[in-house]
Amino acid sequence: MESEELNIPRCKKFSGYKPCLSYKNCLENGCQEDISENHTGIKILFISLEALGAVLDNTAVLPAIKRKFPESTIYWLTMENAQKILHNNSYIDRLFIWNDEQRMILRNIEFDYVMNSDKSDYACAFTNEVNAKAKLGFVLNGDGKIVPANKGAFYSYKLGNDDQLKFRENKRSGLDILHEAFELEYKMDEYSFSFDAEEKSFINEYKKEIKYDPKKIYVGFNTGCSNLFPNKKMTIEQHVQLINELGKDKDKVIVLLGGREDTERNQKILATVDKSIKHNIISTPTTLGLRRGACFMDICDLVISGDSFGMHMAIALRKYIIAWFGLSCAAEIELYNRGEKLIPEGLECSPCWKRECPYNLECIQMIDLNRITVITRNYTKDLVTKD
Repeated sequence: MESEELNIPRCKKFSGYKPCLSYKNCLENGCQEDISENHTGIKILFISLEALGAVLDNTAVLPAIKRKFPESTIYWLTMENAQKILHNNSYIDRLFIWNDEQRMILRNIEFDYVMNSDKSDYACAFTNEVNAKAKLGFVLNGDGKIVPANKGAFYSYKLGNDDQLKFRENKRSGLDILHEAFELEYKMDEYSFSFDAEEKSFINEYKKEIKYDPKKIYVGFNTGCSNLFPNKKMTIEQHVQLINELGKDKDKVIVLLGGREDTERNQKILATVDKSIKHNIISTPTTLGLRRGACFMDICDLVISGDSFGMHMAIALRKYIIAWFGLSCAAEIELYNRGEKLIPEGLECSPCWKRECPYNLECIQMIDLNRITVITRNYTKDLVTKD
């Protein structure tokens, strides 16, 4: 029998491999759950591959996609190391990993839209290969140059090619610009990240383990950053000075946060702080993976961080954030009115987006530790007892 003679359901649950439920024959009887949220509708491929913070940040466009296309199926393509960020995301119907097999599958799907947020040769080249009625964001031209795929992406494209615009003039957030690139309405939607049932249980058990006191304020220190841009973090000495000061407050508990690359750093910080406050410091495990790290951060009321993945996770968890900036562009980060940005004043070389600093890291030396202390105390002094 020819495939076109079959009644192929346009249901998100139907794979063509086996019934979605035992003995449920949708080919003969039609889809028995033919309701709008299960209907394939508009098919959209979203490409956001790497830089963990950018992948998490980009999830904030998902509510706008669903507002514009309420009956739709969202496919997301990302790198393997970023897939855990998107776990348990109710907006994403199918998650694909950047490998030969999964890209082959995507090439054979007829999409209505492909939205590529990545300005990389390979992401843009693959966007060219996708079978889609409309392409938004970025593609490659015939000379192999990255170019905007649509008029909405022009500003984002210009921003990346004009240092004066990017470093001095632009005041728009990256999410505002990204929505424009994808022709979506920007309503300051939050990042889309949620814990599953097991993780919520883990957080509750961890609180019991550390004897979590709802009457105290838990101040998280995200001490590190990606090795790709190592100059997005304070020195160990700066962290120790801050922790020694804030650790004296009886109403606060200091929480050290970080990933595997921050293990030794956090050990040095803990070993160096005043002995009199060590009982008031929780050093969370750093080797249990990205989502466990998010679980540990979730116990915090406030997070102090550089512009790193940890900062983006704090934004996703809707924490109050004190973030400092040096090499990166503070204007592009949306804190959702839950925090303060520390920006070096009068420093002509900042921002620069350089991996190595020729000026002895002045932007890090200029971080106002006293201001961080004052902001933290001002924010926490009026907080009432937590549930």
